[in-house]
Amino acid sequence: TTPKKNNMTMRLFYIGAVAAASLPSALAFSAIAPDKIKKAGAGVPIHSSGDLSLFDPNENGLRQGTNDLKERITSGKSYTILPPQTIVDAPPAGTIVEEAQHFLEHLDSFDGELPLNFAKPPAPATATVLGRAKLIADDAPGDIEHVIMKLPEGFHYVEGQSLSVIPPGIDAKNGRKHKPRLYSIASTRYGDLLDGNTISLCVRRAEYYDPVTGLVDPAKKGVCSNFLCDVQPGDEVSVAGPVGKTMLLPKDPTTDIIMIATGTGIAPFRGFMHRLFMENTLAKHMFGGSAWLVLGVPVSGGLLYKEEFDCMMRNASPGQLKIDYAISREMTNTIDGGKLYVQHVIAQNGKELFDRLDNGANVYFCGLKGMMPPILETLEMVAESQGVVWSEKLSALKKNNQWHVEVY
Repeated sequence: TTPKKNNMTMRLFYIGAVAAASLPSALAFSAIAPDKIKKAGAGVPIHSSGDLSLFDPNENGLRQGTNDLKERITSGKSYTILPPQTIVDAPPAGTIVEEAQHFLEHLDSFDGELPLNFAKPPAPATATVLGRAKLIADDAPGDIEHVIMKLPEGFHYVEGQSLSVIPPGIDAKNGRKHKPRLYSIASTRYGDLLDGNTISLCVRRAEYYDPVTGLVDPAKKGVCSNFLCDVQPGDEVSVAGPVGKTMLLPKDPTTDIIMIATGTGIAPFRGFMHRLFMENTLAKHMFGGSAWLVLGVPVSGGLLYKEEFDCMMRNASPGQLKIDYAISREMTNTIDGGKLYVQHVIAQNGKELFDRLDNGANVYFCGLKGMMPPILETLEMVAESQGVVWSEKLSALKKNNQWHVEVY
């Protein structure tokens, strides 16, 4: 309850201030950071009275960023407390009330602790496979599978984090257990079953084709990816994590997000978009920004989760969701007439992208690490065309936590 809504809070704040004034000086000033005391001349009043540089009640006191005290001071005698009738115990007549899924919303709340390392690789937890499905058409190159697993009780995560998988068996090269492989999580915290106890991965089978024979060399196949792409319901998988703090959604629900992915790099963005456009959560109802996805794949049959994204387009408010596909073997770019890759989509929409960034949008990149050099080169060209020094712009984006990269 804020002071505007409750006279009692205002009285308590006043009494608290008097009580603090009566405390011994060492205790009364214990909330002031030592560096601030040193900056202020170790207590010598070299700062102007009332400039709040030594102790700001809004930031360092019990006001906790509410700006209530500043509002009282600047308003003077015109400051008023809202009448009790502004506090309602029931929604107005005619309001439609929906039950929102909320039992895991505390995981990344402002006062909550981000879930990290429920289990670590030396002592992994055991997940159980619930199902697996192929995501791409037969005419698309390779094999990409969607794997759903049941996690042990208490193992939670949030969108944008990653999971470690430890494949079974022994590494023939060193005679030890295989090292963990990290996979971006492709589901929301509630999981595809919405039970808060499942997790989904988007896995490409790693295979090596002999350039002479054109056949797959089984000796060089990816150990973990092939294990996951072949699992059956009921199989047990050793997992660790979750880990990751860099690919999280912005705290401010009005912030725009830009997601650029190649192939299985779509995984974290599927989680983002399910949270913002599909699940009946407070996050979906409160999202006031816009989302823009750029996904690069070689052929149309390789478009991942397209049916889901089509549904999200229907669910989103007008202008709130934009999706661009770069299908390299089927589309041409307007830059040089060659194949269309994600960097060309960026170049073709350079002004829009920079305008969004200038307005505070967060940009995310996920996929093979080879995607980043041409993207960075393209962004530098776009910046130059707009009279912007790219190195300075990039530094500013990183400093403002608007730049997020997860490549492998």
